[in-house]
Amino acid sequence: MKRRKHKGIYILPNLLTSISLFAGFYAIIASINLKFSHAAYAVFVSGIFDMLDGRVARLTGSTSRFGVEFDSLSDAIAFGVAPGILVYMWALKGYGRFGWLAAFLFVACGALRLARFNVQADNAQKRSFLGLPIPAAATTIAGCVLFYSWLGYSDGIKTVFMPILVYLLALLMVSDIRYYSFKDMSFFRGRPFRSTVAAILFLVIIFIEPEVTLFLVTSLYVLSGPIYTLLAKKKIILENAPRPKENQAGSDGLL
Repeated sequence: MKRRKHKGIYILPNLLTSISLFAGFYAIIASINLKFSHAAYAVFVSGIFDMLDGRVARLTGSTSRFGVEFDSLSDAIAFGVAPGILVYMWALKGYGRFGWLAAFLFVACGALRLARFNVQADNAQKRSFLGLPIPAAATTIAGCVLFYSWLGYSDGIKTVFMPILVYLLALLMVSDIRYYSFKDMSFFRGRPFRSTVAAILFLVIIFIEPEVTLFLVTSLYVLSGPIYTLLAKKKIILENAPRPKENQAGSDGLL
């Protein structure tokens, strides 16, 4: 019974990863069928289950090398290929070769980001990620699609803005800019009631205008990386700065 229970626990995080992969695959199909809002929501659903599978694996003690590799391959499809096809079909197709190369760059940098994370997983800091996480980059593209459909603007704006954003996200994923990881859950464990209330309020705000709130949340997280890195470097500089010495002349004068 103990052995069966242990095997069952391993199934749960891998099942969540499979659901995340399914949502990413559906985003690809929806993008091909020109259902861009459906594809964008599917990317967000994939992100939710991708976040849950790691949390469940750690809470149940069912982490494994197989789960890590499966999760990484799933992320490459759900957050690399799916948003790459989505942004190409939605905004970059009119650019021809330049458009699909921009989408490929996003996919390639996402794969490099995942490979670097897997190699540095044991040595990486728990409080921060090195480079923009690929789920955040994917949901940023999905948030732009939803926000644009909410605004109802013409095609001119997205064809100018999206290529710049795609290149920027690709570079941020392979950069040395650090992003907060939200893995330090001590604040939430110490205040479970307040954390639950805050989570409910956050969900209510999202469901009021999901196109706007999802766009704002993803955009702010992308911007938080450079700010977080600058503050961290400033703190290190201040800690290593030499302290001012006492005025020797003044001391001699008193003597």
